Amino acid sequence: MSAENESKQPQSMESEEHHALSAQAQRDAEIAEIQQHSRHQPPGIQKPPEVPPAPASKALTMVGIALLILLIAGALTLWDHVTHERALAKETERETVPTVAVVYPQSEKPDEDLVLPGSLQAYEESPIYARTNGYLVRWYKDIGSRVEKGELLAKIDTPEVDQELNQTRAARLQILAQMDLAKISADRWENLRKTDSVSAQEADQYESGYKQSQANLASADANVRRLEQLEGFKDVYAPFSGVLTRRNVDPGALINAGAGVGTGAAGRELFDLARVDPLRVYTSVPQAYAPFIKVGAKTAVTLQEFPGEKFFGKVVRTAESIDPATRTLLAEVDVPNKDGRLLPGSFGEVHFAVGSGVNKVTIPVNAMLFRAEGPRVAVVGSGGKVQLRPINIGRDYGATLEILGGVSPTDQVVINPADSLEDGQQVNVAQPQHQKGSGS
Repeated sequence: MSAENESKQPQSMESEEHHALSAQAQRDAEIAEIQQHSRHQPPGIQKPPEVPPAPASKALTMVGIALLILLIAGALTLWDHVTHERALAKETERETVPTVAVVYPQSEKPDEDLVLPGSLQAYEESPIYARTNGYLVRWYKDIGSRVEKGELLAKIDTPEVDQELNQTRAARLQILAQMDLAKISADRWENLRKTDSVSAQEADQYESGYKQSQANLASADANVRRLEQLEGFKDVYAPFSGVLTRRNVDPGALINAGAGVGTGAAGRELFDLARVDPLRVYTSVPQAYAPFIKVGAKTAVTLQEFPGEKFFGKVVRTAESIDPATRTLLAEVDVPNKDGRLLPGSFGEVHFAVGSGVNKVTIPVNAMLFRAEGPRVAVVGSGGKVQLRPINIGRDYGATLEILGGVSPTDQVVINPADSLEDGQQVNVAQPQHQKGSGS
């Protein structure tokens, strides 16, 4: 068995070697065939032609040109960015500047008759207080009563003052009796001094006691007179002729003297008395017309409740000074009122025949600004900057105002100005509007 195995092993090894040689020969044949096939195919990729290297100066020029192009592109980009920012800033600034509408003041013909509002007041008006303390017994005149000077208005009961007066009179009698005794003693000791029965010192003491009694009597007399005068104030009289416009007390009311004598309480006003003939009419004359208002000039006063009727008076005095707050002159006109038709406290119109020819314009009422310094208007000047100008107001027509100074027909006046508008502020002007002024 072992001999057979040994004989089979050489045969298998020869077989394997034969197969390996066959496989190698087959592979070599395939490789030769592939190489033969590739010789007949055209080349797929050609080798690029060789370029000679550029000179060093030409290379530097090309690099410089590239850098220059980059710098120009960067500069253009930066310039575009700056231009865009400036345009945006200008647009933002333009948006922040307010736009205002303006009108031109309308000229008016000068008036020969100046009409101004006036306030009617009593020629004399005084509150009446009590001069003594007590209780009101009764009043004799009520509101609307016409009284004459010295006429009795009310009576006050003063029990405390009565008792104090009685006490003071009794004290005066005591002082008077003491003075009489002091006089007798002084005379007696003076006679004894003449005979040298007493010393000069003792006589002088009694003489001094007598003089002191005289001073005490004078003080008591003054106190009595004071209380008697307070007793006289129990009757309240009219200090001047006029009309009672107010009564503030009723019978039984506690009355204190005007300064609160004795109690420290505030005095209570009893009546208001007004003298209504003539009446004082006060009016404020604009500065432009002030030179034409003369003392003694005749005027006329009209009231709405008396249509078509005029009450004539005259200018009696002026303040002789322009009020810096309103730029007006205070004038007083006295108007006779014998029939009592005109009532103090009424509102009227004062007509002055000035014939001054003062130039005036009208503006819309919504163009006026109210500031602490006085009325103002906003005028757009050169460069679109606002000017806040003070104005002198004449008559009020309702929708428009008469302006006697401060603006001219060529000024651009802002309508509906904002309260935040300041002097010198930059604004944009909308299309101007021309409005017709109103006249009387």
